[in-house]
Amino acid sequence: MRRWQWILLRTARQLWFRATLIGALGVAAAGLALLADRFIPGQQQLDVGADAVNSVLSIIASSMLAVTTFSLSVMTSAYGAAASTVTPRATPLLRQDRVTQNVLSTFLGSFLFSIVGIVALKAGAYGPQGRAVLFVVTIGVIVLVVVALLSWIDHLTRLGNVRETTDRVEEATRSALAARLACPFLGGIPRDETATPPPGAVTVRAQVTGYVQHVDMGALDACGARLETPICLAVVPGAFVHEGTPLMVLPHAGAATAEALEETDQKGMAQTLRDAITIGDARSFDQDPRFGLSVLSEIASRALSPAVNDPGTAIDVIGRAARLLTLWAKGHAEDAAEPPCPHVQVPPLLAADLFDDAFRPIARDGAALIEVQLRLRKTLLALAGMGDDAFRAAARATADLALAHAEAALRIEADKRLLRGGAPVGGGR
Repeated sequence: MRRWQWILLRTARQLWFRATLIGALGVAAAGLALLADRFIPGQQQLDVGADAVNSVLSIIASSMLAVTTFSLSVMTSAYGAAASTVTPRATPLLRQDRVTQNVLSTFLGSFLFSIVGIVALKAGAYGPQGRAVLFVVTIGVIVLVVVALLSWIDHLTRLGNVRETTDRVEEATRSALAARLACPFLGGIPRDETATPPPGAVTVRAQVTGYVQHVDMGALDACGARLETPICLAVVPGAFVHEGTPLMVLPHAGAATAEALEETDQKGMAQTLRDAITIGDARSFDQDPRFGLSVLSEIASRALSPAVNDPGTAIDVIGRAARLLTLWAKGHAEDAAEPPCPHVQVPPLLAADLFDDAFRPIARDGAALIEVQLRLRKTLLALAGMGDDAFRAAARATADLALAHAEAALRIEADKRLLRGGAPVGGGR
């Protein structure tokens, strides 16, 4: 995905964007009724008085203003509850909820439609045909408002609770994993982590501090083709960088290319390479599957804290993480004949890192709870029979780590024997 497409996608997910579109549609609907007298010929069959339409529009305007204000306060309270009881990292997903955005946008659009209609009526801008069209559109707006209210009432019962929030985190992580499975190296080719840059290689370094949110592979590939050298990425989405951190290495750049990059550092090719990597204040779910797994484990860790004491949520998160990692173990597609960005080399996403993000915090924070440790061990033993050798080794290593945490924290020998039971972790498939 190109950088401009990613920015457009993120903008379209914002509440203000959809509210602006539907609000503009409401204003346009009221304005188009002004043209009815000009474009609707013939004798007017339905004579609607201005007072009747004005009364209905006044009711809609006042009620929609109150409902919108109430809905915003409820939405804010739900976000605050999710941040305090689940995790603040999940609130961006709640703000992108389509049902909430559609409902609030419908309320705002109805309010603007009513206000514009009332002003035009008071100004005498509508003729007989215009009032009839405005009345018909008003009936349609009432129907939309009723449907939105029913949807909103049903949605309010789930908004911000633990299960709803965890569902959204799992879905976002599943989408990121599916995208990475479809393009294991973001559309590029695998980078050899053991290779050392040859003499004369050029390193492009970061000039800001933050998290890598997005990599524009198309822009990097175009630069690599222009410079006639592969571009070896040193960071992937989710990595934390600071000023001076290597972003990429150009191993086969000649002296002329290196000199050109240095001379045009601010506005030339080097800056173009930097601009292809978007660095922000926080991590993003889109190209970063590890972030979603980390947020899931954070939900479990908070549930295991003494203040919350909810091991059931931790067990639920273990099951969700197992579903996601099963997708990763079984979902690798066949290698494409020709990757879309052959000039860009990308570090692989390691199974060991996925297991660390998903299970290490749970193994630590739930070490003294036998019910959590039993579910965690059964899950890891099941995952140890899936995927390739690296995936199975990561599952076994995580199971060994969880067992070590549990044996250090559990006080009753019977619980330890129960946890040690079953197939040995070091065994094969």
